[in-house]
Amino acid sequence: MPDPYPPVMTALDYTIQGDNLQVVRIRLKPGQELYAEAGKMLYKTASVQWETRMSGDGIGQKLWGALKRKVMGESLFMTYFRTPVPGEVGFAGSYPGRIQVYDLPAGKSVLVQRDSFLCAQTSVQLNIALVKKLGAGFLGGEGFILERLTGPGTVFIHGGGDFVEFDLAPGETIQVDTGCVVGFDETVNYDIQMVGGIKTAIFGGEGLFLATLTGPGKVVVQSMTLEKMRRELAPMRGGGDERSALGSISGMFGSDD
Repeated sequence: MPDPYPPVMTALDYTIQGDNLQVVRIRLKPGQELYAEAGKMLYKTASVQWETRMSGDGIGQKLWGALKRKVMGESLFMTYFRTPVPGEVGFAGSYPGRIQVYDLPAGKSVLVQRDSFLCAQTSVQLNIALVKKLGAGFLGGEGFILERLTGPGTVFIHGGGDFVEFDLAPGETIQVDTGCVVGFDETVNYDIQMVGGIKTAIFGGEGLFLATLTGPGKVVVQSMTLEKMRRELAPMRGGGDERSALGSISGMFGSDD
């Protein structure tokens, strides 16, 4: 049976409201379709229809897509939204933070941290992206798997705290606390380097490694990570910081009560 409302590729009408608990309000037109991470919808008008399904044309592609999303830290299913008449749907992250928008032309990609995907037009492809260097994957706070979002279309991602944006010139480098990188252009080179000296690594409180990003391209950094928030809300017994070498050592030799 043919689809009575086939998706069309037109610019989205949206507004981002709030400060550190942001919500994106998207006003859908007939024929426009979004897909979102399960559980990220905040509200919708009655005219907006939603359906949870796996993406892909065949059962094999659907299962492979679900497996990839699980590896990326996302849910197995995506929720799709469309409306036969003008309607509105709102999305928000699952912890305090901000929303970043990317309007991607055809073939343009960005790499983002795991768990950051919020929603996008169905023309945007969401795939696994392996980091370029093995060391970066095992030692960078983002983990070995990153997400690649490829246009055309508009995509929304969520990160913690506030955002700082950098437009790096060719060869320009910035070093960032591991885990605080929200996303970066595919043209940016990503690596991990050990901090200056052993004393800084042990007593500096910033961990052993920093993420090193070299331009050209745009980099977005977040001021708060979910892991930091978890540590502050439920600190380790003995007060050790699991990110620092000193905290790890104190945790290993801490006495049991």
